[in-house]
Amino acid sequence: MFLRAARFEPVPYTPVWFMRQAGRSLPEYLKVREGIPMLESCMRPELVKEITLQPVRRHGVDAAIFFSDIVVPLKAVGIDVDIKPGVGPVIADPIRSFDDLQRLRPLEPDDMPYITEAVGLLVDELGTTPLIGFAGAPFTLASYLIEGGPSRTYENTKAMMYGEPELWAALVDRLAQITSAFLKIQIEAGASAIQLFDSWAGALAPDEYRRSVLPASSKVFDAVAPYGVPRIHFGVNTGELLGLMGQAGADIVGVDWRVPLHLAAERVGPGKGLQGNLDPAVLFAPTRVVETKAREVLHAAQAIGDSGHIFNLGHGVMPSMDPDALTRLVAFVHEASAR
Repeated sequence: MFLRAARFEPVPYTPVWFMRQAGRSLPEYLKVREGIPMLESCMRPELVKEITLQPVRRHGVDAAIFFSDIVVPLKAVGIDVDIKPGVGPVIADPIRSFDDLQRLRPLEPDDMPYITEAVGLLVDELGTTPLIGFAGAPFTLASYLIEGGPSRTYENTKAMMYGEPELWAALVDRLAQITSAFLKIQIEAGASAIQLFDSWAGALAPDEYRRSVLPASSKVFDAVAPYGVPRIHFGVNTGELLGLMGQAGADIVGVDWRVPLHLAAERVGPGKGLQGNLDPAVLFAPTRVVETKAREVLHAAQAIGDSGHIFNLGHGVMPSMDPDALTRLVAFVHEASAR
């Protein structure tokens, strides 16, 4: 159902999956990950398979999302990166000059045989349930590389973007190659769709996105276009950028909870699907409230012509979320949206 909706084909109900569905909200995830650092867990094919399958078994979602992290390809090309609990990705030596760029070599399939193996294991196990591959977009990866870790202000990133545009362009061009290669590896191993996460693009004004980010993201989408798999683009707090994110080459644009779907449809324009966009915090409310809010999303999608709509949260599953609430939500969306 996910693939049919992503290709704008008729579906008997709205498909649903959740960003970060394979993760810290599940007790079975915490059990298998116990004592294993995040990046190491992404490099163990059998563990990746198990973690990716857990939400499919538990929730009955219509697609699996590959368990990995956006900095895995950076690690694979030799960048000294670690994911610190409670902090996120941390880069030992941030990239701030042309000389630093030499550390960003092209990504080759032989750099990550564990990805090919894990995807193959998953495709064999999933059967008709599609696997979504994913990667971080050039801007978001660049922000980690320049800042050295998560940032609220992106001062170093924007300083390079504004003050050293040639260095910036060279950096995101290299990252576009790395990201494209990471996605190609997943697709060639059997992924049925891909999602490009530009998590921090919401920090940008539209003109700056158009000038400094859109070209690199377009290179990624163009690179995987020949495979013919559905391409999804998502960012947080990107209401003012939705049209541009669609122009980058996505077939489906993910919408966070801040923008009503009818406005998102106007901004994205015709010919694109929409994914979203229930506020994740709603899942902490009573079931009747969750169902009311979910029905509002479904009705909004129907009002704009719900062909190409995929139900999701407006951001990822939170670690403290009750897994049973997600299971109930999947069943409700399937039932409430039945044609």
